[in-house]
Amino acid sequence: MHLRNVEPGDAEAYVRMRCDEGMMAELGGPLPREKVEARLRKDLALVAADSAWIKVIVPDGAAGPGRAAGLVTLWQDEEDGAPVSEIGWMVLPEFQGRGLAKAAVRQVLDAAAADGRWGEVHANPGVTNGPSNGICRALGFRLLGERDLDFADRILRTNHWVVTPGRQDGSRAASGTG
Repeated sequence: MHLRNVEPGDAEAYVRMRCDEGMMAELGGPLPREKVEARLRKDLALVAADSAWIKVIVPDGAAGPGRAAGLVTLWQDEEDGAPVSEIGWMVLPEFQGRGLAKAAVRQVLDAAAADGRWGEVHANPGVTNGPSNGICRALGFRLLGERDLDFADRILRTNHWVVTPGRQDGSRAASGTG
């Protein structure tokens, strides 16, 4: 598995991830296609400005466009007037259960540690999202508790996790699939 920056050719993967009821079940339901296409344009601009890392997860042996297995994203937001770094991820159903998300999150956190600008990184998976909460637990995030969070104009009940990049469990371990 390797990671690459999001590209304009990833539009269909974005639509598959964010317009699908099953993929968006933990995030309040599917988004309209036009919102997803606008999100891709915004994400491309963020990557070009190096203000967010939006990485496409590409499984081993996959070549060419359309072989995206998922995304892992690291960005900064503002919370109570202070900058906060957050990480999130999605993996398409046919690639789930292979450890790709865990390996991708680990790689991004290792890169964030080397980069040094992100500080502590927060993750906010839904309280009922067992796989994503399991990734946080396995990588050494600390659970701060539950909270309500606004996502795409929807209020979600999430677990609030935090980790210091470079201090997560499994950091710099020889792994491709976690």
